[in-house]
Amino acid sequence: MNTRVLEIRKGILNKNDEIARGLRGRLQHAGVLTVNLVSSPGAGKTALLQRTLRVLREQGLHAAALVGDLATDNDARRLAESGVPVKQINTDGRCHLEAQMVSDHLADWDLGALDYLFIENVGNLVCPSSYDLGEDVRVVLLSVTEGEDKPLKYPNIFNSADIAIITKMDIAEACEFDLETASANIQSVRPGMQILTTSSKSGVGMNDWLSCLAHERQSRTLTTADA
Repeated sequence: MNTRVLEIRKGILNKNDEIARGLRGRLQHAGVLTVNLVSSPGAGKTALLQRTLRVLREQGLHAAALVGDLATDNDARRLAESGVPVKQINTDGRCHLEAQMVSDHLADWDLGALDYLFIENVGNLVCPSSYDLGEDVRVVLLSVTEGEDKPLKYPNIFNSADIAIITKMDIAEACEFDLETASANIQSVRPGMQILTTSSKSGVGMNDWLSCLAHERQSRTLTTADA
């Protein structure tokens, strides 16, 4: 029985990876930087993305967002207030997004008109680590309310990410959060990973985050042009 389950799971992941590769090619050809945001529930993905979308729009850049949740469209409605295109993806109980879901919801969008596509994954630090969504950059969020040892408890998601963002820094002192220890734990799982610290409420660290996005997009645009 266990062998059968493993074979089915492997088949599902292989199919997902195939779809993700095709999706990544389409998005890169269109010049879109695709960012997959993953975290525990309540870590601040929506708040960070809400502020990010608003600033990018003010800068004259074109962004859009897909929002994954088991149910409701609450987060999508919040993000839509930024004035950018937003779609909700309800997974009907599944604890992660899959590449086919992303592809289906992009069907009627003009990708060539976008600079950035953000995918807010379902709040979960386990399942999303296994599913490639065709993203260029995977960003894992850790809030100061979760404690410094989260990377050690969930190493797969941190190891599969490209950037770590520590959120809610405005309340770090009240939470007795040890930034040095948290950073060391992240580095022990994913040596050399870039770590940013932000507060969506106060705006601390947002310039660094936006600069990081601009750098990622520019570097991929140059790579595509060279190819």
